[in-house]
Amino acid sequence: MSLSDVVIVGGGPAGLYTARTLARAGRSVTLFEEHPRVGEPVHCTGVLASEAFEEFGIEPGAVLNQLTTVRFHAPSGDTIAYSPRSVQAVVIDRQVFDQSLAQEAMEAGVRLVQARVAALTVEATGVTVHAGSDRVQGRACVLACGASYGLQRRLGLGVPPLMMRSAQVELPAKALGEVDVFFGSRVAPGGFGWVVPVLRGDRAFVRIGVMCRDEADRYFSETLAAVCAARGVPCGDVRPRRKVLPIEPIPRTFADRVVAVGDAAGLVKSTTGGGIYYSLVSARLAAETLLDALDRNDLGPDSLSTYESRWRRLLGPELRSQALLRHVTERLEDADIDGLFELARTDGIMPLIRRTAAFNQHRPFIVALLKHPPARRLLFKSALA
Repeated sequence: MSLSDVVIVGGGPAGLYTARTLARAGRSVTLFEEHPRVGEPVHCTGVLASEAFEEFGIEPGAVLNQLTTVRFHAPSGDTIAYSPRSVQAVVIDRQVFDQSLAQEAMEAGVRLVQARVAALTVEATGVTVHAGSDRVQGRACVLACGASYGLQRRLGLGVPPLMMRSAQVELPAKALGEVDVFFGSRVAPGGFGWVVPVLRGDRAFVRIGVMCRDEADRYFSETLAAVCAARGVPCGDVRPRRKVLPIEPIPRTFADRVVAVGDAAGLVKSTTGGGIYYSLVSARLAAETLLDALDRNDLGPDSLSTYESRWRRLLGPELRSQALLRHVTERLEDADIDGLFELARTDGIMPLIRRTAAFNQHRPFIVALLKHPPARRLLFKSALA
């Protein structure tokens, strides 16, 4: 059995960034990744705030193209386009992004083991992780296993109280276009569909997907059929990648010698299901908490509860605002959504978007929207029905 200061379960952005941070601070780290190659398979839409690279000290080599305009589609077919004053988001190649983080982590001294974790035992002397023929004991463990909650359940951390289904594929396209977002019961009940343009060298692709409560395959097919002709994409036997998306955090993100980060903690944007940014934020906070706890040799739940206090203080207001908006919008009927589009054209919602919208901070817009009398009446009429 080998020994490490910290054992990390999962080699996505959250696990890799935690590993890199800990190793650069001089700690020994073993990271387990269940897939043969880091960054595969890709389930993520791969849209990230443009300023995130500087914020987290990540090289921008994974950036494929910028996103400058988003076009929203109402159930009626009406559209509204929005272009921010400056570029707020970029499309990344998730394989390149993850593999670059993995390379930097290994250069810092992280031991990467490509095996699936079969068991995890917490004892007074440490956390023992079993994966394949490897058995590693760490002073602490980080759960970064994505939207998989078996370990969390066994450790008493619980599971996300709300989850959605998604389906997505990347296909070659004749027309690149802009971002399209589709709403309505035919496209994605309780969620939305999307088309994101991707530029690989001089070749155009689009990522087409849906997030909805159930039957993601069915609604993906509806969205694909709606955009085939406009984007010039093949409409044959297309099989999307499916994923479960946590929409709310798990009840507790720490235990004795254990913390959970990113999707494994249910830390995603409940408005969009986007998880990369919150994965990096929670990874940084977890690493900072663990470094302090390791220095003090105090890895009990009282010590590691600092991690949850930190992310709740930083992300809590955002998460609560996003959850409120999701609660009131998931009950909207198509006519109500059409009504919001009409308000956007005629009654001041677009100025609110221009003044308050930001890719990673949704709360200012949500607060402004809920203070807008016509929008508030429409939203809460459905919520109280």
